Amino acid sequence: MKSVSLNLALQGGGAHGAFTWGVLDRLLDETWINFEGVSGTSAGAMNAVMMAEGWRQGGREGAKQQLASFWLAVAASDFSVRLPEQVEGAVTRFWLHAMRYLSPYDVNLLDINPLEDLLAKQVCFEKLRQNSPFKLFIAATEVATGKLKLFHERELDLPRLLASACLPNIHKAIEIDGAYYWDGGFSGNPAVFPLIYECVADDVLIILLQSLQRESLPVSAEAIAERVTELGFQSTFMREMRAVSNIRQYSSGSRWRQGWAERKVNGMRCHLLESDDSLDGLSRMSMYDNSKQFLIGLKDAGREACDQWLHTHQAKLGKRESCDVNGLFS
Repeated sequence: MKSVSLNLALQGGGAHGAFTWGVLDRLLDETWINFEGVSGTSAGAMNAVMMAEGWRQGGREGAKQQLASFWLAVAASDFSVRLPEQVEGAVTRFWLHAMRYLSPYDVNLLDINPLEDLLAKQVCFEKLRQNSPFKLFIAATEVATGKLKLFHERELDLPRLLASACLPNIHKAIEIDGAYYWDGGFSGNPAVFPLIYECVADDVLIILLQSLQRESLPVSAEAIAERVTELGFQSTFMREMRAVSNIRQYSSGSRWRQGWAERKVNGMRCHLLESDDSLDGLSRMSMYDNSKQFLIGLKDAGREACDQWLHTHQAKLGKRESCDVNGLFS
């Protein structure tokens, strides 16, 4: 196969990010695919940084090993809860309900975050800043303004990575240079535009953990609440892709309407890998399930989904898009 340079946009989704681990693990098997830029939000940011840190140390195989090391460490971490299935489900439902009324400033006074120690052991941020193999775009949301903030590889550190995955009902806001940040999913999940405007490669693969369309109407209170949450975390991505579609439709066929920005949007070759049935049938509670069996199962599902995607679309990489942007987002 002819070598292709690919940019990646990785959506967040808590423990569901193990699905993306599997997708990346499969992509890394293909030596003809190289990577230029990776945009990640929340769990997607974790995958992006682990892939870059592993590649920095040991190339493709190092990236695969680092991703595995991270997710297995998550499975073995202190925030793993080992309860009987029936009890665990009831406790998790109660916890999620209680989080609507309790603030981390009330119940997590010491601001304990097991992910902080885990990441500190997994990543040498100083060396990654100096020698990142990819351009990194790590999304966080500024609390005061609601604006998307992208942290690049040259400034990345532990607080900035934690900010991308800071859920405000669990952890206190992350302070960086006098500003406070929450999870990047509120403002860009994932952010695609830096891959268009700040990278040379035209192929962009967007890996989603939420399907673009739900087949059934949510009617129970729990199903409605879950769908509302999904829409909240996906709306910014949908608007961004709608803007891409609008720019293309407005500027197509008229060279005088196309400046540098329009040419970059029109030149992008968009590819989309959506979650499969293994994720679509899961409840919101499963995003907090970091049991090893669950994470490995999602990883295997991600590898299989990527394998099928490559079988269908790999011949299009470097040549043409494999998804209908206008049909999906306009």
